[in-house]
Amino acid sequence: MVQPTVPAAREQRGLPYALGAYAIWGFVPLFFKLLEAVPPVEVLAQRIIWSLPLCFVIMAFRRQIGEYLAALKDWRVLRLLLASSLLIALNWLVYIHAVFTDHVLAASLGYYLNPLVNVLLGMIFLGERLSRLQAVAVVIAAIGVAILLAGALDTLWISLTLALSFGTYGLIRKVVPVGSLPGLAIETTLLLPVSLAAAVYYLWIGDGLGFGASAKISWLLAAAGVVTAIPLLLFATAARRMSYAALGFVQYLAPSIAFLLGLFVFDEPLKPAQLFCFLLIWLSIAVFSFDMWRKMRAERMVTVA
Repeated sequence: MVQPTVPAAREQRGLPYALGAYAIWGFVPLFFKLLEAVPPVEVLAQRIIWSLPLCFVIMAFRRQIGEYLAALKDWRVLRLLLASSLLIALNWLVYIHAVFTDHVLAASLGYYLNPLVNVLLGMIFLGERLSRLQAVAVVIAAIGVAILLAGALDTLWISLTLALSFGTYGLIRKVVPVGSLPGLAIETTLLLPVSLAAAVYYLWIGDGLGFGASAKISWLLAAAGVVTAIPLLLFATAARRMSYAALGFVQYLAPSIAFLLGLFVFDEPLKPAQLFCFLLIWLSIAVFSFDMWRKMRAERMVTVA
């Protein structure tokens, strides 16, 4: 059977949304740098608290409240979304920590690794098979990680945690029968009690750093919800209008922007081990992307024929 492909014109309609989502994710370290005096756990808690109302507004506009309520009644869906909510919370917390501690380069490496982690998880849990070129790309990336083990072990945990947590998060969301936005709303709903408790704790101790410390900090923490929800909405729109393979090419925009920010804006030192690892990761991405392009081209030729 011939697999359905997304027409080129439709791909172009989805491209601006994909570019918008990944550009925001790429530049988001600039936003979080404005909050580096705030404890990372409080930033995460406020991010969750303020993203939920925006999710409800967007769901109401898109008439997805019913899907949200239906998913809340399904225990199997809730169990999976509880796991995904813990994974995305871990991912957000480590990312915020990386930005606050001047490890944006390590964070960008984590998201460069993410597509390759997805390939491995698909092979292990979904029975997907690696092509020869994909296997070569994974081996090259593994060599890069091994180099980090030898020369940059102190930041390797950041890169691997981000890649593995987001990769596993994506795997769970792939099998959960709920839309991206209602799913995000349920995840934030599940995380809301702990987030509210954390927010109340930081207000109670009154350290003068977080929410309520100043109008500027309070507004920035509230804006974290917008920074969370808007790119996810753009991503969800792009995913509906583009093939997932084409979307995979665009996803390298975010870690590339973060890499440039870390190197030229935040003046982070680039260790030799990190440089060699990045070079190998970029090589593996080139091999991986060529394989995806070749498959997309072959599918389109079959469809035209």
